[in-house]
Amino acid sequence: MTNNYRVVVHFDGTEYYGWQFQTPQYRTIQAELIRVLKVIAKKQVLVTGSSRTDAGVHSSGLTANFHLPVAIQPDSLKRAMNSLLPRDIRIMECELMDKSFNARFGAVSKTYLYRIFTGQVQSPFSLRFALHLPYPLDLKAMRRATKHFIGTKDFTSFSSDEPGKKKVREIDEFTMRVRNEEIVFTVRGKSFLRYMVRNMVGTLIDIGRGKIRPEDIPAIFAARDRRQAGQTAPAKGLTLARVDYVPGPGPDGSD
Repeated sequence: MTNNYRVVVHFDGTEYYGWQFQTPQYRTIQAELIRVLKVIAKKQVLVTGSSRTDAGVHSSGLTANFHLPVAIQPDSLKRAMNSLLPRDIRIMECELMDKSFNARFGAVSKTYLYRIFTGQVQSPFSLRFALHLPYPLDLKAMRRATKHFIGTKDFTSFSSDEPGKKKVREIDEFTMRVRNEEIVFTVRGKSFLRYMVRNMVGTLIDIGRGKIRPEDIPAIFAARDRRQAGQTAPAKGLTLARVDYVPGPGPDGSD
């Protein structure tokens, strides 16, 4: 008999090559979870993540699940994992789930935040988590452009080269908040292509610098050509903030 656990993972992605396990010489978040669970369960454990974050991207909401052949109380498992994980990765939530729960295929929406600091001197407390742009930006033009990304569209112009992969995605929310010297973009949708959020934000940065006009965005979508859009914003400003699921049965199969 196995138990299916759901965990919410917070991590500073600066020192990691993203979520997905790679060859042993590359540190990844998934590899660290697999390592500590092998110590706890005394065998290799498959860990499924809600998202494949890129190198340098952070999380305050990535969800994962795994099946353990041993029965451990969720709070005890959380303590055990955190005692073995590096200090820049933490299990913030842990609970037993129905055996059918899958962190990847059960997700109905994901919310990303991208932070930009616009002041002249950036505090070391935000250095690893926000892009520093100490020059004037046309904030009104950037805000006007966000509406063009909302809806169901072909995001070929805002994704990496992934031959054969369908590029149509639906964005439910794209907002821009400015507070003092910080800009925060909130982007929510069911699924995202590789580099998609960073390419959209990079294009907005180029709009803020006057290199692209807000009214050019529909034509960039229509072109289906990555070269027509703006830069790829650095990974450091991006955080996976939340993953949502439809409520499902509990660990005993009840609603």
